[in-house]
Amino acid sequence: MLMNILSIGSQGGWTVAIVGYSIVFLALVLLVIVFVNLPKLFHLNLRKKLMREGRSGAETDDLNIEGGVNAAIAMALHMHFNQNHDDESNIITIKKVTKNYSPWSSKIYGVMNQPR
Repeated sequence: MLMNILSIGSQGGWTVAIVGYSIVFLALVLLVIVFVNLPKLFHLNLRKKLMREGRSGAETDDLNIEGGVNAAIAMALHMHFNQNHDDESNIITIKKVTKNYSPWSSKIYGVMNQPR
């Protein structure tokens, strides 16, 4: 009886492992598909919007910006907006907080101190 339970449990474990790995792998494949096709959808939407405004299709091909340029712009904006944060007063204040005595937090009334 015990061997049957153990053998079913081990088969169930393999099933859970295989199903779990396949779900994670499928989710990763779907994420890759979404992230690869998302810029194409944005570019198509932008191209349609510019066509409605009356701009030519040749102008829309110049809208792609390289990743290095995007990273440089993002870093420049990050440094600009966080520039004010660097000016600090350099004053450290330490205030001593006094706590009132409470028997609820006392260690002498712990679990190991059993009444006789």
